[in-house]
Amino acid sequence: MHSSRLMRRLVASLAASLGVSAALAQPATSPPSPIVLSEFIADPAPTPQAHASTLLETRDGTLLAAWFGGAHEGAADVGIWLTQRGAQRWQPPRRIADGAHAGADGAAVPAWNPVLFQPANGPVQLYYKLGPNPRDWWGLRITSTDDGAHWSPPQRLPNGILGPIKNKPVQLPNGRILAPSSSEDRGWRAHLEWSDDDGAQWQRGMPLNDAGAIGAIQPSLLLHPDGRLQALGRSQQNKLFSTFSSDGGLHWQPMQLLEVDNPNSGTDAVMLRDGRALLVYNPGVAGKDWWDGRGTLAVAVSNDGTHWQRVLTLENSEKDEFSYPAVIQTHDGLVHISYTWKRQRIKHVVIDPVRLVGSEK
Repeated sequence: MHSSRLMRRLVASLAASLGVSAALAQPATSPPSPIVLSEFIADPAPTPQAHASTLLETRDGTLLAAWFGGAHEGAADVGIWLTQRGAQRWQPPRRIADGAHAGADGAAVPAWNPVLFQPANGPVQLYYKLGPNPRDWWGLRITSTDDGAHWSPPQRLPNGILGPIKNKPVQLPNGRILAPSSSEDRGWRAHLEWSDDDGAQWQRGMPLNDAGAIGAIQPSLLLHPDGRLQALGRSQQNKLFSTFSSDGGLHWQPMQLLEVDNPNSGTDAVMLRDGRALLVYNPGVAGKDWWDGRGTLAVAVSNDGTHWQRVLTLENSEKDEFSYPAVIQTHDGLVHISYTWKRQRIKHVVIDPVRLVGSEK
């Protein structure tokens, strides 16, 4: 079923039966909330912890979500889970990949950071990592020709190629796929990987940053209406990093820090069809513990990728963690966001971007 029809049905049915969309029942004098749907993707959750979700609308309008889950991040039982959105609810999640027998001497290793993607031509692709930690992991890919119902055996990516490290690739008008990636083994460095044959072969670019000046990982890619590319994401400096390219990603400007606070926590961004860029991020700063600053998750918009205006708060609880968002815009114009909810579940929020106007009050 096409996503626009699916979303109209699911929003109406869930608002009536679950009351999940408070926006639909607001007083007439209040401006309508941008949030039209809020729900958990897997309820009950299949594992004690869940993290690092990814979203995809396939060419025929099927909405897929994937994440890694297990006892806890880095545990040997952590695998990749996937589910499909039906007309009324998410289907029961399935474990589609893991690191059983993938380590030294056949030991199990954890799976990490799935990323869903479908090029203009070809099957659905899911990239993920296996390994004991982010400094020593390696990239793999599986594909599906039936919108995620069945998957190919895993294919390990070539040495030096990690695949998209957290956030979705971008396909340029000439067909080239750019995968935003990064490494953590010798300092935090962001880089791009690209493919001209729908992901069959990959090349790796040079680092986008000097790790001694700005420690940067997990970029998102934005293709601006004027043709410029932008990479932006988390840094070790309590600010988001940004860099631009005017030649399709071959050359990049020196990386800079934006005036956007972030506690060294994963972000994601998408270019909307109305020309605005939309960012989902934690707007705090780092503290003594790694989770400090991840209690607030917000949405910001920008007309140039440099100056951002916070327009919506999705979560706000200082003692909890809401992090690692993924964001896409579906063919019906709605914006879908998934994110880690207290490390226990993955939450799914649907936003009408037309209602994202002005600064958040």
